[in-house]
Amino acid sequence: MCTSAIPIHVIMGRYLNFSFLQVGLVYMFNLIVGTGALTMPKAFATAGWVVSLSLISFLGFMSYMTTTFVIEAMAAANAQLRWKRREETDDSDSTSDYSDDDVVVRGRSEPETKPILSIQRSGGHVDHFDIAERVEMGQMASMFFNKVGVNMFYICIIVYLYGDLAIYAAAVPISLMEVACGNHSCSAGSVKYNDTDTCWGAVTRKDAYRIFLSVFAVLLGPFTFFNAQKTKYLQILTSFMRWIAFTMMIILALIRIGKHSGEGQPPVASFSGVPNLFGVCVYSFMCQHSLPSLVTPISNKKHVGKLVLADYVLILCFYVLLSFTAIFCFDSSLLHDMYTLNFTDNCKVLDIPVLRYFLGLFPVFTISTNFPIIAVTLCNNWKTLFHRDGGTYPWVVDRVVFPLITLVPPVVVAFCTHNLESLVGITGAYAGTGIQYIIPACLVYFARRHLEPVMGRDAINKHQSPFRHAFWVWFVVLWAISCLMFVTANIILTDTKT
Repeated sequence: MCTSAIPIHVIMGRYLNFSFLQVGLVYMFNLIVGTGALTMPKAFATAGWVVSLSLISFLGFMSYMTTTFVIEAMAAANAQLRWKRREETDDSDSTSDYSDDDVVVRGRSEPETKPILSIQRSGGHVDHFDIAERVEMGQMASMFFNKVGVNMFYICIIVYLYGDLAIYAAAVPISLMEVACGNHSCSAGSVKYNDTDTCWGAVTRKDAYRIFLSVFAVLLGPFTFFNAQKTKYLQILTSFMRWIAFTMMIILALIRIGKHSGEGQPPVASFSGVPNLFGVCVYSFMCQHSLPSLVTPISNKKHVGKLVLADYVLILCFYVLLSFTAIFCFDSSLLHDMYTLNFTDNCKVLDIPVLRYFLGLFPVFTISTNFPIIAVTLCNNWKTLFHRDGGTYPWVVDRVVFPLITLVPPVVVAFCTHNLESLVGITGAYAGTGIQYIIPACLVYFARRHLEPVMGRDAINKHQSPFRHAFWVWFVVLWAISCLMFVTANIILTDTKT
């Protein structure tokens, strides 16, 4: 997958003098805890706290497992690339006309031309599985999958990115609509608005949402036609804003609960909300597609496995804390799809207008900076999917057609619906399942099969997943397929009843 954005941990490591391993923990947390976290409390309340706690814990474990699969596949891809270069160099050496004396002179004058082979031939140890070169998931798919598998990979990535853009395109106008149309008189916390309610004069809330969506598309849509670069300061700013906002929401909810003023009485279990919670959880734990940018810059990768495990434990605790404080602080029936909006019109929780507006507009700032990056990434993936070796696209196709097919569908979806819970649930349940479960399992399975004849069974991949047995690969695939069938059946049955 192609993207021109610089990872925030690389920025902090290079410009703020933090070690990559230290910053990696923060970056991975920041990477996962995004828009999905804002929709988690509503899904948590819908499914009941016992069912939600059990499911989110299990899905966190499954996501950790597939993350270790991707890291192992990255190491295997680096080994494959080193082996190919060695073969190419050996072939070129075997056909050269240099004499022994020439080789000695050449070795003295140009020692840097073959550093790997010189070490190998002198008896030095080379770790083939060292993750020194960034190999994106698309490149790994090209190395280990056949043509059909590669196309399926890009289709899955494209569907996921479309869902991501649709969620972003809906989240920003919803936040703007709630801030502009909401009742901020400190008595609106117990009011649930409808789309047909008045916003300004004859303009309904639904009309206001579509106006804000149109402005959003006009202002940020043109970035799709260019490359999104030099975003390091925006990423640092939005990262700090995200931490401040989440910390504020948790503390404010805890204070209200501590004062025995909480209105939440969540159900223990409600299995009707499980399918949507599944999609939200998968979406909320999504990081597998960004692992190459996260892991590769770390100089000392000895403790990467512990880093990933610590991150997932930390993220799981954060999600549980955020969701439990939300469902016991607010009435479950009044929880917004975007959790920040519960603080904008309820002065019982937050009576400082500036902070209420900050939380209400927080998704606008953070999501608006990510939208162009995701759009450019999707556009590049479209170009890669239809790429022909040695061929180039006409200017109109490259600069107009691909950006349009990137931008128009998610905006149209956002015009049709602004149900964020459903958008996140569907995106996570289908495309998210492919990226988080099926693709990592297939990558590690075929990577092992490709390398065994070349490296031998005795070759040790130091980044091998703790779940090295083939049982775990098949378990992940069967789990993903069964979940897709369950979610699809539930959607069909629900539509039939309605």
